[in-house]
Amino acid sequence: MKKELITAKEPKSPISELFRTLRTNIQFMNSKNRLKSLLVTSASPSEGKSWVSSNLATTFAQAGKKVILVDSDMRKGRLFTIFGVTPTPGLSNYLSGVNSNGEYNDDDIVKYIRQTEVDNLYLIPAGSVPPNPSELLVSEKMANLMEKLESICDVVIYDGTPTTLVTDALILSRNVDTTIIVCAHNQTKIEDLEKIKRDILNVGGKIAGVVDGKGHHRRHHASAGAGGPRIIHAQQAGAKVDHDDLQHQRRAADDPHK
Repeated sequence: MKKELITAKEPKSPISELFRTLRTNIQFMNSKNRLKSLLVTSASPSEGKSWVSSNLATTFAQAGKKVILVDSDMRKGRLFTIFGVTPTPGLSNYLSGVNSNGEYNDDDIVKYIRQTEVDNLYLIPAGSVPPNPSELLVSEKMANLMEKLESICDVVIYDGTPTTLVTDALILSRNVDTTIIVCAHNQTKIEDLEKIKRDILNVGGKIAGVVDGKGHHRRHHASAGAGGPRIIHAQQAGAKVDHDDLQHQRRAADDPHK
């Protein structure tokens, strides 16, 4: 288990507390309907998406929920490195029916689920890199898998691809209860956030909010008021990502005295 899984390594740290707050906020936003599935995506690579999804999944597990974290980035999935499990067989191998050696796989999904060092938290790694990730995600087998996973656990969290590069995350967004968009402090462009929001809503998806997932998260020994993940802009179905509002909330998040 890598150090970036701070909610497991240092559960009493300020950042771990912020992740628990994020978990509570997401649950509150879905209070009318029981949250069963969540997608975490971002605009571009290296914005803290996998860091957010893995720590958020850990906080759900620490709250007594049985959680399955699915690495649905079959192009460059890295959750197996965070949790220290074998990368294959994984999601791509299950959906394609072929393992890394080109041999046919077993269709029992239980054989693809890894138990992690975190109690109640299980992982399905991305698996071998397939030639057709998008086609696998729109398959009937994927739809059936999503239903199956929801039936055997309390919460399923999907770590998706960055949306400005490929459409994989958009495919999943219409089939989950809600989506979290991760942005990077002083890096993500407002127009990219606008496009992600528009694209997700256009395919029928729902958005819980935008999370500043990178920023100063490595300064985990700082005070609880500085750095860490938080929903910096809650999304409603018809809401526009307001540039001034987003920048104001980012500045407030950076100020340890607020």
